[in-house]
Amino acid sequence: MERLKTGVLGLNENGLLLLQAASELDCFVIEAVADKDTRRADTLAAQYNCAAYDDYRQFIIQNQFDCLLIAAGLHNCDEYVRAAIRKKTHILKLAPPARNFEEAVELLNLTETNRVNFAAAVPLRFCESFQKLAKLLEQNRLGEVFLITGWVKGHQQFPAWRNDRRLAGGGILLYECYELIEQMISSYAVPEKVYALATSEAADRQKRCYLTEDVTAVSMKFSETCFGNLVAINRKELGPERVSLTVYGTKKTVEATRKRFVLKNRSGRTEQEAVYENDRKYCFGRALENFALAISNPDKYKHTNSLRKELESIAVIDSAYLSARTGFPEEPLNLLQIES
Repeated sequence: MERLKTGVLGLNENGLLLLQAASELDCFVIEAVADKDTRRADTLAAQYNCAAYDDYRQFIIQNQFDCLLIAAGLHNCDEYVRAAIRKKTHILKLAPPARNFEEAVELLNLTETNRVNFAAAVPLRFCESFQKLAKLLEQNRLGEVFLITGWVKGHQQFPAWRNDRRLAGGGILLYECYELIEQMISSYAVPEKVYALATSEAADRQKRCYLTEDVTAVSMKFSETCFGNLVAINRKELGPERVSLTVYGTKKTVEATRKRFVLKNRSGRTEQEAVYENDRKYCFGRALENFALAISNPDKYKHTNSLRKELESIAVIDSAYLSARTGFPEEPLNLLQIES
């Protein structure tokens, strides 16, 4: 495989993981890195023997990358991402790929016009536990699925822009639940209806209008016989970070976390249990390999998901936010039908 000239935009914690993972793969060569923190950019550029930028515009103008790895928030780089796409640069963006459905459609149209790949880096997709769950569902070993439950427990201190809905697009539902919602959809289908509640820890009700949510509960109707629910909360005092998905079938039940897989029979007896050492860097590496193969040999390899496929997850999230405002169930398929 020809090595891909690569730039990394945004050197936060996840951006650093992307940089480390890409530098360890033969299919990428790091040409430049960019971050608003000049010292951080200079330090990492010296470490990885590449150019450093603190000006995103010059970062895009002065380089011709094969692909761009993006960890920065779209609120301060969306115009430069679009400029890179027009320069025929392939994009791998940390989830979420867009702040709302409308923005995702605009990016999709731009990438299809310029014939480049735009994919979301979703580490959970490459955890062995979730891949094993997907295989069981594909083989229909769980029987008829009737309930899917998800739980997200975060404990992060977010940057200030995450509290501004105009800049961020959303809170814990969009940023911490995106990966799990994608897994729930892939486990079954896009839900017919979504009903959601969301709030923040702000004591002043008026102030809550200006803060993104850090607590949410989402109910989903997949069909007349299958339902789902997702609860997410960001509270450091409640213990360590946790992401889990449980799928209940008429034959068996599966629970998957980032590092653990448990298969139980109808009586609740554990039939199979496995523990994996899949840290986020490992999963980023698998996502990068998949992305590189799709660029280098598109006839043989196809990316696990494309931005068009990601529209399903974004439609569910947008519908949940609308439901939280209206107090009524909303239908994600309405958004998808409009786009198609």
